[in-house]
Amino acid sequence: MKISGLNLKYYVVFILFLALSLVSFAGTVFGAAISVIPDLSLFVQIANFLIIIWVLNIILYRPIRNILTKRKEKITSLEQNIEKLDENAAEKDEAFLSGVKDARTRGLSEKEILLKQGAEEEKKIIEQINKKAQANLAEVREKISKDVENVRASLYKEIDTFANAISEKILGRAV
Repeated sequence: MKISGLNLKYYVVFILFLALSLVSFAGTVFGAAISVIPDLSLFVQIANFLIIIWVLNIILYRPIRNILTKRKEKITSLEQNIEKLDENAAEKDEAFLSGVKDARTRGLSEKEILLKQGAEEEKKIIEQINKKAQANLAEVREKISKDVENVRASLYKEIDTFANAISEKILGRAV
């Protein structure tokens, strides 16, 4: 609260009025009428009071008001910084969440692509295995058929010998 020149005059007049009222009230309360005759000491006391107020204002009140003003400014700047940091944190949080969401969608799409590639590779491998199995099966069948032909051929050569041996056993004599 800054006291301007006009306000100071009203302040001094109010205090003088209050002091005189208290003195006259005290006189009537205690039964003795005190009459105050203003002399030079009254003006000395008023000057003393004003000097004390002025000195206290310079030494005590003004520095305290300055400290309070600086504290208020510091608090408002800190509150503004807090608001800015909250906004930045919210923006970074949103960016992080959107980044995570984008990463998940990219990961899922890459996963699907890899699954498709794996399925295609699996089909190719299965086809190759089937072709090899078919080729092996054909080779085995050819080998079996060749073996059968060889066995048949060898059996045809020995058929006369077997037939003679069987007929000798059945007949019980040499044919």
